[in-house]
Amino acid sequence: MRKIIILICLFIGQINFGQSILGKWKTIDDLNGKESGIVEIFESKGKIYGKIVEIFEHDKKYLKCEKCIGEDKNKPILGLTIIKGLLKNNDVYEGGKIVDPKNGKSYHCKISFEGKDKLIVRGFIGISLFGRSQTWIRHK
Repeated sequence: MRKIIILICLFIGQINFGQSILGKWKTIDDLNGKESGIVEIFESKGKIYGKIVEIFEHDKKYLKCEKCIGEDKNKPILGLTIIKGLLKNNDVYEGGKIVDPKNGKSYHCKISFEGKDKLIVRGFIGISLFGRSQTWIRHK
């Protein structure tokens, strides 16, 4: 009986707390609309991070982030942590950074759900108005 109550509480908890951002997400390039790779979003020490775990274009799989600065400079793009230090604020994840490995620049980042299996990932400078967004789809 005790196990059944625990299972019911876990199930109800999942309903009440909504979707999880954790897991693998297929990225869609906002400029050309093509699927570009997979980012795995994970939690570490209470903050949200995301690293590139798959790149679809074969000729880009072995590139390094030559334009990145700091600790990311010349690291392989495959395996690169591009989302760093987001915190959950109601239904939005924000307060961290996202790196664009194409140009090496770091931007403020805000992520929100659109439906249950889509994320809107926004990188911006200063305020959210000055930036661009990508749609990421949950990878199953």
